[in-house]
Amino acid sequence: MDFDLQRVDFSDLPGWQTDDPSALLPAFERCRRQVTAVKPHKTASLGISTADLMPAYEAAKDTRPQDAGEARVFFEDHFIPFKIVRHDGKPGFVTAFFEPEVLVSATRNETFRFPFYRRPDDLVDIGDHNRPDGMDPYFAFGQQTNGTISEYPDRRAIEQGYLAGRGLEIAYAKSKTDVFFAHVQGAARLVYPDGSMKRVTYGAKTGHYFSATGKLLIERGKIEAADVSMQTIKQWLDDHPDEADEVLWHNRSFIFFREAEVDDSGLGPVAAAKVALEPGRSLAVDRLIHTFGVPFFISSDSLTSIEGGRPFRRLMLALDTGSAIVGPARGDIFTGSGDEAGQLAGAVRNEADFFIFIPKAAAARYGHG
Repeated sequence: MDFDLQRVDFSDLPGWQTDDPSALLPAFERCRRQVTAVKPHKTASLGISTADLMPAYEAAKDTRPQDAGEARVFFEDHFIPFKIVRHDGKPGFVTAFFEPEVLVSATRNETFRFPFYRRPDDLVDIGDHNRPDGMDPYFAFGQQTNGTISEYPDRRAIEQGYLAGRGLEIAYAKSKTDVFFAHVQGAARLVYPDGSMKRVTYGAKTGHYFSATGKLLIERGKIEAADVSMQTIKQWLDDHPDEADEVLWHNRSFIFFREAEVDDSGLGPVAAAKVALEPGRSLAVDRLIHTFGVPFFISSDSLTSIEGGRPFRRLMLALDTGSAIVGPARGDIFTGSGDEAGQLAGAVRNEADFFIFIPKAAAARYGHG
């Protein structure tokens, strides 16, 4: 591993005594129901398993903290904190994501023209068992035609009509950039003209590498690096419709969605861990390193926008992942749903310290019992 785990005390966590992790107890219960009724989360390379987490999950089922202090005691009783220290000496890094709300129509017309697509039936999962010789091992999806697997057509081909006429459209938005940013976030709440609402969440993707649009616009001198955010990127795309397609097509990755009801408007979408995201308390992590359901305490002196001017110090739960989330101390904070959450998420690009909470029963494997 290119990082170490350094044992620390809870008193060493900046801001731990003022954090209120109460919302993670119901999230733990959602995790427990998922892993017991369906299947355990895959154990990632760090080695923390669902079985290691199960004592805390079971305890959370019957725990009703009366205040923030009691919630902190729950985690102190079941976990030992370790700081993630990268061998290259660099700090951790956080960004943020949200669930957009997009006005849509169920049918295409002059105003609503840009589709959200379901997964095509010729898109197949790729693994070691069926990966063609010479195909980049990054690809987890491909196209199967007459028994042969190849790369799926990319964003440009799809937006130029590759999937037209196949009945895969879920709904149509007014703006291509609205659809694009739903792709980036991996989910959206679709608001129909009659006020009804449905949710779309990640179903699959073409498999191509994700390319950051903001980075491209900086390299081309279109946006200053200090000014780049989701809002400034969207504004540039909206202001330059004749150039937008070429910029968007630079990101060959394309997302397909699946439909879901909005069962609880206070929660986010069901993400990679198959558990509804807790706004402000859910973290996307590198799933090759970290197992879903593990708590992380994130501390950032420079990230002050989410906490109303105060440094960010929160206990989070690893419930999602993303192609841009790579490394042991890399996270994406879920800020919630709608425009306000989008404003919070758009400018988050901050250094941060990552502390992973390892279940006490498993801590001996990491040098501490």
